[in-house]
Amino acid sequence: MSRYFNEADPTRLLADYPIGEAFSGGVARMSRDELRALQERRFLALMKRGWEVPFYRRLWSAAGMESGDIRSLDDLAKVPSFSKSDLMESVEAFPPYGDFIGPGGWTGGDRVIMHTTSGTTGAPQPIFYGPRDREIQNALLARAYLLQGMRPDDVVHSVYGFGMVNGGHYIRETILHYTDALLLPAGTGLETRSEQQVELMRRFGATVIVGFADYILKLAEVARAAGLEPGKDLKIRMISGHLGEDGGASMSEAWGGAETYDWYGVGDTGIIGAEGPDRSGLYIWEDAHLIEILDPDTGAPVADGERGNICDTVLFKDSVYPVIRFDTKDVSTILPGEGGLGFTLRRLAGFQGRSDNMVKLRGINVYPTGIAAILREVPELGGEYVCRVESAGGRDEMTVVCETATGGAHEGLAERVAALLRQRLGVAVAAEVVEPGATAEATQVEKRQKPIRLVDAR
Repeated sequence: MSRYFNEADPTRLLADYPIGEAFSGGVARMSRDELRALQERRFLALMKRGWEVPFYRRLWSAAGMESGDIRSLDDLAKVPSFSKSDLMESVEAFPPYGDFIGPGGWTGGDRVIMHTTSGTTGAPQPIFYGPRDREIQNALLARAYLLQGMRPDDVVHSVYGFGMVNGGHYIRETILHYTDALLLPAGTGLETRSEQQVELMRRFGATVIVGFADYILKLAEVARAAGLEPGKDLKIRMISGHLGEDGGASMSEAWGGAETYDWYGVGDTGIIGAEGPDRSGLYIWEDAHLIEILDPDTGAPVADGERGNICDTVLFKDSVYPVIRFDTKDVSTILPGEGGLGFTLRRLAGFQGRSDNMVKLRGINVYPTGIAAILREVPELGGEYVCRVESAGGRDEMTVVCETATGGAHEGLAERVAALLRQRLGVAVAAEVVEPGATAEATQVEKRQKPIRLVDAR
């Protein structure tokens, strides 16, 4: 067996982080006291590892922390949080990898898996995994797919991108190592043309699609343009991905009534939580993640039910690249009470925007990614859009440029869209209606896993 799998030790990791029935009947139903004891044991071991890493020693010492200060989970909020900007400062100060990987940085002696972020807003951030934490991350995604109903006879069409980013590789490893489904790793529209993707789904009988909502919705349009009816000619029964704030309703409709499921995670952390068949929020994998919601302005934890930044401590990443109180800048809410499956796990509301991509207009916080759900209420629109922010007359103004579903004149549509946006957002924004495909250059929807939704022209 290769060194990678010897280090990963799949038998042990599945005992520690179970999937399938072992998860649903075990970890998911632990008492809160049992779960907290498990979390605390893993957290204290992680903190010990953190003190060996130069990045954390610098961060924590600068905040006045000493190695004996953190004695239990009750002390979690005393640990300074960090974000991507801190990681990028580390990369700039200690090129090319930064000083957040291992005790002395990577020297080539350890078995390391490397990916990067897309680099859309600057230099790409390196992201590292050791064999064991990489495979735990893969297993935890399989946990979601199995909970949502993925079967051994499924043909799974994946539109996650490849290249240096983690997405497509992550999904491929998950399905190959921890399910018996067949994978069609199509990637983005840049890697496999949209028309070709639709034909692949038809030819090989795809039953499941996984990926980001924007592009999956686009594929339904491409299918219809090719004379294929989703749900009839393309028998997709299940979609699992990142659905946005409408909970997947538009996705299900576009794909002929397919069951849709949400999940959330980022490249640094892997999957954090996923929706189950009860559709009552995203169950947090609390055996693997400590999740807090932080006030975007103060960084202080907020109460359940309040919106703020998702902050994650990854309990299994104790090798190359520990993740301890990582402020993702993604916005969500912890839902009160229990879900419908009888699990004792807490639940996230799902992705609700980014605090660092937020636009403040006359005192109102507007999240560009959240506008998609509002625009889907207008039947004449096709779903594609981009927000343009400019400074005019001493204040910031936003224009939502949205595509129609069909070409031709749509008299009064821009005014109706602007009125709807004002009603739902609580602040006036302009609306500009354009022909189908007119926003593609700005959003890069054919090329990127996550289309660009904000162009800041201030």
